[in-house]
Amino acid sequence: MNANTTKTLGLAAGTLLAMAVSQALSAAGPVGRTLVEAPAAAVAPQQAPTRLIVKYRQAGTRGLAVATAADRAGIVHAGRAGIAGARPLAAQSLRRTSTGGEVVQLSRRLGDAELARLVAELRADPAVEYAEPDQVMHPVGMLTRPAANAAPAEVVPDDPLYAGYQWHLHDAIGGMVAPAAWDTSTGAGTVVAVVDTGILPAHPDLQDGDHLLPGYDFISSSFYSRRATDGRVPGALDYGDWREATNQCGLPAAPSSWHGSHVAGTVAQLTDNALGGAGVAHDAQVLPVRVLGYCGGLMSDISDAVVWASGGSVEGVPDNAHPAEVINLSLGGSGACSATMQGAIDTAVANGSVVVVAAGNSAANTANFTPANCANVVTVGATRITGGIAAYSNYGPAVDLSGPGGGGNEDTGNDGWDGYVVQAGYSGETVPSGGEYVNTGKAGTSMAAPHVAATVALVQSALAEAGRPVLSPADMETLLKQTSRPFPVVPPSTRPIGTGIVDASLALTKALEVPCDPAVDDCTPVALPLANGVARTGLADGELRETLYAFEARAGATLSILALGGTGNVSLHVKRDSEPTTADYDARSVRTGTAHTVRFTAPQAGIYYIKLTGGATGYRGVSLTARQ
Repeated sequence: MNANTTKTLGLAAGTLLAMAVSQALSAAGPVGRTLVEAPAAAVAPQQAPTRLIVKYRQAGTRGLAVATAADRAGIVHAGRAGIAGARPLAAQSLRRTSTGGEVVQLSRRLGDAELARLVAELRADPAVEYAEPDQVMHPVGMLTRPAANAAPAEVVPDDPLYAGYQWHLHDAIGGMVAPAAWDTSTGAGTVVAVVDTGILPAHPDLQDGDHLLPGYDFISSSFYSRRATDGRVPGALDYGDWREATNQCGLPAAPSSWHGSHVAGTVAQLTDNALGGAGVAHDAQVLPVRVLGYCGGLMSDISDAVVWASGGSVEGVPDNAHPAEVINLSLGGSGACSATMQGAIDTAVANGSVVVVAAGNSAANTANFTPANCANVVTVGATRITGGIAAYSNYGPAVDLSGPGGGGNEDTGNDGWDGYVVQAGYSGETVPSGGEYVNTGKAGTSMAAPHVAATVALVQSALAEAGRPVLSPADMETLLKQTSRPFPVVPPSTRPIGTGIVDASLALTKALEVPCDPAVDDCTPVALPLANGVARTGLADGELRETLYAFEARAGATLSILALGGTGNVSLHVKRDSEPTTADYDARSVRTGTAHTVRFTAPQAGIYYIKLTGGATGYRGVSLTARQ
């Protein structure tokens, strides 16, 4: 990576480095409009005091006081215990989280060792269900392309940057097959929550009537929010997350990223309006929720925002009148999934929201990054324009599938812009005023995740329009994984990034599939494609007991179909040119377990349909390959 791509995710104590210098690719159309001036930024303290989240086993009870626990842990405000002038660490209860924990602010910032001792003392209290640091999270780091001049292209849609620059939407190799999906759905009637740095609500390629919902600012500390006071407020204006050369974050200097607006652009940038670029689910409504600002954002704020976005209640905040079908989290930090975050995700999923999370940009195992390693989320890795894994993408079994994230400077062509995801941005380097509304090119799993989130909106919208039940979060995860496109460039076996690249068109086709009666219809099975020698990995049946795949074979050369790995039981039935059944097939393997091989030594040319059928317990983590 060059000098523009030098920072990585993941430092000690849950810090995630944001990567990038944000510069702009100007959109055709109106520029130069400014936002209403933001209130004067509060003066940031040297460092924000440490916060904890403590949940007690019984509501209304209190266990060991935090100050007492600090005393037992040998932590004092100044000096050492027993020395004149030493003062006990003070603690202030701020509020309850949406999952029942108590946010406690300490009177100063603790070092890692002090914090570990204090948390251990609290966890030892039998009245405490859990105690954990209120972790600071950041936007998942991104790579940013310097400005370039884009010549408008005459295309449909007529957005001038679409044909020449938004490969991630339409490219046959690295894209997500959005244009074919738009024939069926554009996301109308759905809400996508973008839990991020907030939004630029006056951006002309995002704002159109009620396209942007009012949203809410969940940042509860002026240190992070840059607002004049603590507390949460209506609206989700992005005040800027720039860092001076000398800052309290322990991070390099950087201009404002306008990260939330770029993510929202991928989800639902206005389309066919002769301006800028296109968005995936461009008729969906965006619910902006601000949780990240200067130095990042607190887990307690992020978890409350997730619950609120799904329609759950949060103390001190009016209920959300527009619960989201899908919530995008292009943010994270290092470490295990916390009890607070997992509780918030579980609440959102129970409320019917699909939670989509960026895997992270450390080129490391996602098991060590949260919330990507939480349960009940769809974790998204990143691919390049080539369809291969992006060098920065996190990987591992926790990654469910991938989306176009861009390769950054790995890729060239079109003056280098093929390597980046081009969406809404802003030219200002600090506050949201005085700059131009533009489109910027960025790369990262932050950019990959909203392609998947927007696909969820397309599917749920189409099902509702057809008068059919929308999918549960679990069934949606299964659909996304089953209908993902095989990787054109297979990731290394040591760096798996899910079942394939999100395919919006195939996801819609499969979701809307209806039973076909061969007696009256010319039935062409809806099957998921297999590429020659490219394994579909991480397969699971969810509540569906049968899944159909298709492989186009040539005559003569031996065709081998192999299933292996994972857990549970599957059976394998294969038939040329029509869908097999348990009674009608050309070949089968029905042994116990998941290891199966079917071989045709002299196959005829045609489409071979392969049906995986789960037993009573289903299957998970299975790999399927057709090779000729």
